[in-house]
Amino acid sequence: MASAIEAPATTLAEGPTSHTQNQVPRLTAPQLRLLHRPVDPKRIGKDDKGFAHMQAWDIKRYLLRVFGFAGYDTENRELTLLREIETPNGNRSKWTVVYRAQVRLIVKDAHGQVLGYWDGEAAGAGNNLPNLADSHDMAMKTATSQAFKRAATHLGDAFGLSLYNNGSPQPVVQFSAAHPPEQWEKQAAPLPEPNDPQVQPEPGTEQSAAEDVPARPEPTPAPAPPKQPAARPASAPTTPAVNDEERAGHLNRLMGQIANLWENRNPMPLLQIKGDAEKHGVLDSEVQGPPPGREWMTMRKLVDDRIAELNQTTKNGQERGAA
Repeated sequence: MASAIEAPATTLAEGPTSHTQNQVPRLTAPQLRLLHRPVDPKRIGKDDKGFAHMQAWDIKRYLLRVFGFAGYDTENRELTLLREIETPNGNRSKWTVVYRAQVRLIVKDAHGQVLGYWDGEAAGAGNNLPNLADSHDMAMKTATSQAFKRAATHLGDAFGLSLYNNGSPQPVVQFSAAHPPEQWEKQAAPLPEPNDPQVQPEPGTEQSAAEDVPARPEPTPAPAPPKQPAARPASAPTTPAVNDEERAGHLNRLMGQIANLWENRNPMPLLQIKGDAEKHGVLDSEVQGPPPGREWMTMRKLVDDRIAELNQTTKNGQERGAA
């Protein structure tokens, strides 16, 4: 006589059984609290076109907060070279390289079981760089970072979904019927509230390669400006003040990036900042520092001198290695 086979719990009509009563929720109350939050305006930046975007490293940080260490995986599904363009530039060439990427984001519950996965696609470029390897590196990082960020928006407002609504930080999800508030609002202890600083761009990344939101953002709290240069001594020659508020903002932003990169041994980010400064018409503005106490000079001279120092240090190291 054949033995009866019990139907799966999900197909029974009489309500919860021993199967369903003992199941552990896939998302904990603290996780649901974080996922229901709007994005913190301090995590939102702007590209040079005024579009809202987020940094890939900040998305990784927030994934770690929500899902824990080893709580998510990424998989490069595609990384394809689309173009490699050489542009003669005197005795040297400049290179523009374009890649297309597809990245899969996989998230897990607290027991390591996969909750879901999503794919994101993007193209990225390394534009007009004097070193072919650097152009490839920039293009690959840009394409994979953008694809990764697009995949992460499937997790809601905290991962940048609301930015597609005209760049706004105001939440668009607001409520999930699968996870009603009584499951997470008053469950467990209050979450820690870290005092995160304003999110800064990762050094050496392409600032214009921002998440493609469809319109300019609504006004958001302005980022904290970098420390202003010290006042010019009275005996120093004066320079006409920058009347254009936007140019002054670009100058402050770029000087903040230079300060963050000053001890970086790679001159490439400084070359990119120099190009950005020239595009915004502030490369010949007079600045002071870093480091503190440095004499007043144009940003062009400040950056060129530092690049020369780094190149000389590299050359000396190579000569010592050859000896």
